[in-house]
Amino acid sequence: MAAAARDAARGAASRRVARDGRRRRRRLARAGPQRGDHTGPSPVDRGRTGSKHHVIVDRHGTPLAVSLTGGNRHDVTQLMPLVEAIPRIRGRRGRPRNRPRRLFADRGYDYDKYRNLLREKGITPMIARRGAAHGSGLGKVRWVVERTFAWLHQFKRLRTRSEVRADLHQGLLELACSIICLRRLRRSF
Repeated sequence: MAAAARDAARGAASRRVARDGRRRRRRLARAGPQRGDHTGPSPVDRGRTGSKHHVIVDRHGTPLAVSLTGGNRHDVTQLMPLVEAIPRIRGRRGRPRNRPRRLFADRGYDYDKYRNLLREKGITPMIARRGAAHGSGLGKVRWVVERTFAWLHQFKRLRTRSEVRADLHQGLLELACSIICLRRLRRSF
């Protein structure tokens, strides 16, 4: 009875609050336009809502562009936005290079439509074919992406998403990429 009176005094908003193991109150992430943007039921995790981090890196594993989508979105939907988000790369004299010469990707990106779009932009797609035997050689190049994901997920807030708002999680993702770039820069000098 006392709990019902307390809930009535606090209002309806207190019903959307949950406690976690750290004795910290947080709102429940709900799918909808206000809360839980960029989340969706995961097809591999018993339908739980989640997010995916998409990243494009250089040959050393330095993140060039990053994006956040719902857990139920296919990876290939973020290929072209990530390619477009790559910043100009300065270095040698002449025009700065906008795009990489080659793009390595796993079987999830094996679609002729996207291969043709990459070729139109002057990028040679090096994408593993679906149905080809594992160990075809791309793993020797793609491990840098997996290592970058390991670097990103060393940051606890990125490993398990607890932010309700997508813009906050995207900001933390970009901050982690900046820290990784700074660490790589310090190591090079």
